Amino acid sequence: MSIELSRIGSAGLNDNLSGWPEKSPIKYLRLGFVWLAAALIAILGAWALLSGDAGEPDESEPVPLAAAVATEPAPSVPAFNPPTAAGEAIAPEETAPVDGLKISSQYWRRGGLGSIALVTFTLRNRNDYAVTDIAISCAFSRRDGSHLTDRTRVIHDTVNMRGRKTFARIHVGFVNVNASKAKCAPVAARHI
Repeated sequence: MSIELSRIGSAGLNDNLSGWPEKSPIKYLRLGFVWLAAALIAILGAWALLSGDAGEPDESEPVPLAAAVATEPAPSVPAFNPPTAAGEAIAPEETAPVDGLKISSQYWRRGGLGSIALVTFTLRNRNDYAVTDIAISCAFSRRDGSHLTDRTRVIHDTVNMRGRKTFARIHVGFVNVNASKAKCAPVAARHI
């Protein structure tokens, strides 16, 4: 009996008798941080894949306007050409709908953890008809004026004839972190 009690006395009652090494709370905390970091990386990766700009070209690649703006061909309307004294017809000069558009005021800010450009601008339509599907191209540059990137977006909204409309916080796309200036201009529009 003294042998049994001496084993308990020398081993102690609080010691780990299961044979497994005892883990301290610090080891559990470190393991938790590792799993938290892994989960954050997985969530950010999934967010980047599903963010909607998967088809966006790299910043170093130029964006072709033909691919950026898909316009439908205008229906052909026979033009009235009155004869002149010499028997020649005078062809009226047709202007593109985008020629009557002008951005009167604009500013931009960052959104989405600082990587997305949100542009607010007022668009004036000086045409005698309403326009829709307006393509806006924004050029971003550094403080010193050196060019960084261009982004183009199509706005599927209507601006009435001889009217103006303010578009607030339009998501233009991802921009370089060094961008500090933006200059936007309308590049295409469709006659209604």
